[in-house]
Amino acid sequence: MLTSSSIGLLHLLVSYLLEPVLWLLMLLAALAVLDLGTLLAERVKGLSSWRRSGDIAGFEQLAKKRIERSDFMARIAPMLGLMGTLIPLGPGLAALGDGELSILTTAMSVAFDTTVMGLLVGIVGFVIGRVRRRWYDDLLTAMEQSVNTSPHELNTIVRPSAQPKSSLKAAEAEAENV
Repeated sequence: MLTSSSIGLLHLLVSYLLEPVLWLLMLLAALAVLDLGTLLAERVKGLSSWRRSGDIAGFEQLAKKRIERSDFMARIAPMLGLMGTLIPLGPGLAALGDGELSILTTAMSVAFDTTVMGLLVGIVGFVIGRVRRRWYDDLLTAMEQSVNTSPHELNTIVRPSAQPKSSLKAAEAEAENV
């Protein structure tokens, strides 16, 4: 069985983990806020400028990096939240045994706060990742189609209203003959 010295050492090591877990969780929360801003900027301007650039390889590299960051947040933040829940419960329950309810309430507050923060950051990361996957798939499909399409066909597919009516009628007649 475990000796009292090994239990004491284990408790000491685990108690040192709480502070880094809290800081990492706050760092991920800040990253989630920044990532939300990046997502909005992508929607407003970024995706259209990538589409105009036609740089498929560069866009794929950027997309991979951003999706990996979202996936990282979605997976790691709930784990840190769970660690932040379990670490203070040991001393809190020990304090309950000693009748010190103020230590228990502090430990329970930290436990619940870290759980909620971890889940919130995880949800934000998951949603951002799913939205980005859809946007990036649509953009890559459009970029690949534009590479495989001649400029005349691209105008017909993308902007048929931009062509004069006579060229629209000619395109329709040509399509009927084929």
